Amino acid sequence: MTDGTAPGPTLETERLILRPTAMADFPRWAEMMSDPEAARFIGGVQPAETAWRGFMTMAGAWATTGVAMFSLIEKSSGLWVGRIGPWTPLGWPGTEVGWGLHPDAQGKGYGVEAATAALDYAFDVLGWTEVIHCIDPDNVPSQRLAERLGSTNLGPTQLPPPFQDAPVDKWGQTRDQWRARGNP
Repeated sequence: MTDGTAPGPTLETERLILRPTAMADFPRWAEMMSDPEAARFIGGVQPAETAWRGFMTMAGAWATTGVAMFSLIEKSSGLWVGRIGPWTPLGWPGTEVGWGLHPDAQGKGYGVEAATAALDYAFDVLGWTEVIHCIDPDNVPSQRLAERLGSTNLGPTQLPPPFQDAPVDKWGQTRDQWRARGNP
């Protein structure tokens, strides 16, 4: 695409646009990954060169599999505020909807708003029958988000290399559980 946006769908919520990764997103992505608190549970602090690899991984996943986390764009400002969406890396312990928000986007309810749209997409469009969230046992904000979405802690799991030694709990729910909560 001429604007540097990976191919894929666009979703909208009240305050956000969820779309595939675009080149214009990288400066804020790199900023998020350089912030010690924001990056703590999503790969750790990374210089721009390392963050670039993760950014390109997401764009490549969109281009080759049609499934990756959406870039979150704040409608009111046009600002990139994070990434949330379906994610199925090789060797992953399940079909995940994961998230990471830029520090200045945290505490605004964007996580629930975007993850709800991403869960609907995963269940209704991708046809997934369950969704997980891989969450570090010390990541209380992500645990609270998972709970708000209706997910429960299913116990410890293991990620594939190079993350196999990281402590991770698998949170999740089925499509039927999601729909029983009144979600479409």
